[in-house]
Amino acid sequence: MAPNFLHGVETIEIDRGPRPIRQVKTAVVGLICTAPIFAIAAADAKVNEPVLISSDVDAARYAGAQRAGYTGPAALNAIHDHGSGLVVMVNVFDPAEHKTSVAAAEHVLAADDTVTLPHDGLSAVVVQNQAGDTTYVLDTDYSLDAIEGVVTRLDGGAIAAGATLSIAYDHADPSLVSSADIIGAVSAGGDRTGLQALLDCYSLFGFHPKILIAPGFSTATAVTTELAAMADKVRAIALIDAPIGTTVSEAITGRGAEGAINFNTSSERAGLCFPHLKRYDLATETEVLEPMSPRVAGVMCAKDIERGYWWSPSNTEFKGITGTEIRITAGINDPTSEANLLNEVGIITVFNAFGTGLRTWGNRSAAWPSVTHPKNFINVRRTADVLHESIEYSMLQFLDRPLNDALVQDIRASVNSFIRTLIQRGALIDGSCTYDPAKNPATELALGHVTFDITFMPPTPAERISFESFIDISLLNQIGAGAAA
Repeated sequence: MAPNFLHGVETIEIDRGPRPIRQVKTAVVGLICTAPIFAIAAADAKVNEPVLISSDVDAARYAGAQRAGYTGPAALNAIHDHGSGLVVMVNVFDPAEHKTSVAAAEHVLAADDTVTLPHDGLSAVVVQNQAGDTTYVLDTDYSLDAIEGVVTRLDGGAIAAGATLSIAYDHADPSLVSSADIIGAVSAGGDRTGLQALLDCYSLFGFHPKILIAPGFSTATAVTTELAAMADKVRAIALIDAPIGTTVSEAITGRGAEGAINFNTSSERAGLCFPHLKRYDLATETEVLEPMSPRVAGVMCAKDIERGYWWSPSNTEFKGITGTEIRITAGINDPTSEANLLNEVGIITVFNAFGTGLRTWGNRSAAWPSVTHPKNFINVRRTADVLHESIEYSMLQFLDRPLNDALVQDIRASVNSFIRTLIQRGALIDGSCTYDPAKNPATELALGHVTFDITFMPPTPAERISFESFIDISLLNQIGAGAAA
């Protein structure tokens, strides 16, 4: 408040005018997974905590190397094969909880004085003589590589070369991770686990993940349902995989009430992915199957950064894969091809024709064909999300200010400036923010409630290109015209 009396000069700053609106991040994947954290530094071994991963270096640090049975490292590799994007990883695998006990069994020391056990991530190891009446001492009689599961006889200890040992132990067992672990919950102390931990992302990082995956687990209907529900909360797209072994027919019938797989949803935030893909595994030197969802997530992140979130992820070549679980027939002009039939019922699949490479194929979410509104296009849905969320977050600087003409004009100008920017970038065809007095009666304004209209249209993907061809006999009149001249 200005003083009642001043003999002098003063300056009063008036904070008016439009504010720039900051666009929210889109190339961010929320990955719910299992990671072999027993093989990384203890300080980096996070369980049910969102961890931000921006590179393959971070992936190695927080998720470890690829190991059989763990979904996190392989998913991060699939995303990073496409070169772009942030990942918020929530590892739900806890070695202290997800472990299996192995009863004492006999193992013969090899010529190099080692026993390699059939499991990794060991704990509670007990090494005895064959009779089981002598227990050997760690770091005196033997050493232990608990990560790789190797027991080594030490010279000078009580174990004889070539001896038969009786060894019992617990080992990390990712197969014990359940759908409930992936879905997560909120503890009595307020700690969120699993998928629910993604709700902490904004307070931790200043953004929410916009692409959600749970590879290896999203084939379960319970997980599918919760992924779509979380996508609604954070305005994301949840990528859902069909189970291994699903046929084209089963994928299509899975969209119906009698289907045997997890595809019976009309969520506009669910992207249905089929089939599994093949990649070359360096550890086993063989081709292995992996879910499609991490590769689609990688494609979406790369497309967001290189082109823009308003571009469809469809018709983009996958990187890092060698094939598909089953062959999907594809023809760019064949409506009866399997790729087209899958797209027709809202399933994202693979297009592989002569010389095309393996490409993502499908523009629409699971809302299609139940919902024919343009927002069934994944890129339209995501563009609307960016517009809405960016505007909402920017309104913090206007909240609780005096509600008058200046405030209304400042808000309109701010939003319209942002919309014009999106139009210039190609994210919108057109749009505007307006104030309608009819929607703002005095009774609502008296309650401190003001309403604006936002009208906009993102570009839809050119999913179908048609040519109308005519054979025109009048063109025969051109014959001989040159000779006559």
